[in-house]
Amino acid sequence: MRKSDFHYELPPALIAQYPAKTRAGARLLDLGRADGGVVDRRFADLPGLLRAGDVLVLNDTRVVPARLSGHKETGGRIEILIERVLTENRALAHVRASKSPGAGQRLDLEGGIVARVERRVGEFFELLFDLDLPLFDMLDRVGHIPLPPYIARADEPADRERYQTVYARKPGAVAAPTAGLHFDSAMLERLAAIGVEVVYATLHVGAGTFQPLRGEAVERQRLHAERVHISEDACNAVNRARTEGRRIVAVGTTVVRALESAGGGGQLVAVDGDTDIFIYPGHRFRLVDVLITNFHLPESSLLMLVCAFGGTARVLAAYRHAVNERYRFYSYGDAMFVERGA
Repeated sequence: MRKSDFHYELPPALIAQYPAKTRAGARLLDLGRADGGVVDRRFADLPGLLRAGDVLVLNDTRVVPARLSGHKETGGRIEILIERVLTENRALAHVRASKSPGAGQRLDLEGGIVARVERRVGEFFELLFDLDLPLFDMLDRVGHIPLPPYIARADEPADRERYQTVYARKPGAVAAPTAGLHFDSAMLERLAAIGVEVVYATLHVGAGTFQPLRGEAVERQRLHAERVHISEDACNAVNRARTEGRRIVAVGTTVVRALESAGGGGQLVAVDGDTDIFIYPGHRFRLVDVLITNFHLPESSLLMLVCAFGGTARVLAAYRHAVNERYRFYSYGDAMFVERGA
């Protein structure tokens, strides 16, 4: 299987630079299974596609304002993207500079923050911060929202709210679980009123989600590990629904990865650790029946997951339809409703 099998042409003008005016105001491309066709809808139509007893699984990770800028003690400019907070004053981070800093080097960051390079850990740097408050609090105070690289603008104050789900509660992500951005409180109330059960899982999305796959052979690819947590209560809710023949609806590819990494035996088990699961066509899905997702980059691991779930030919045909109909793509773009392929 080749990476280029998952290519499609996208006019740059369709890459959304800002969110829709309202969260539920996006469009929704419905890939129903009845006749194999697609239906153009609005995200506000979602309650009509769900039914009583469905279990809606949401990723409650919270995006951290993880981007900082500054300079090395030698004067060179740097940009830091926190990948994972390790303790209240220590983190793994990407450091972008003309020359990589060495162990022991001081980094002077905006807001008067000082960090020191402890060591290199693969492509990351372990940084020790000189702080009088916890690292998460410091980032909330002076950090910038790490918008994806295809959003060709600096972050703005409104992004602190819009590049975040309304149910985000566990800080740790450096990218949003973007399918969840379409849900507002009113939508969640509408779904509860028709009998949809809501369950939360946590997968802290890392910066690796934006890195292109290397090499052409899909089967040889490896993904960066991301932190995942699924509680006993969430497992019980999902497993009970499976036993009773009710649908599991995953909001986002991050939820699919979390559930599939912890439910390989057909029963979801509680987990608190890392996952580097890579889902591509040929994967046997055991838990998820419906996927709500945004549109993803050509040749990306996330597009491969959606193709594995809905069928490659069917999904790529839907993408071509979305391009022709001028849907908005990527993180701040429109959404898809995909029922699992046979």
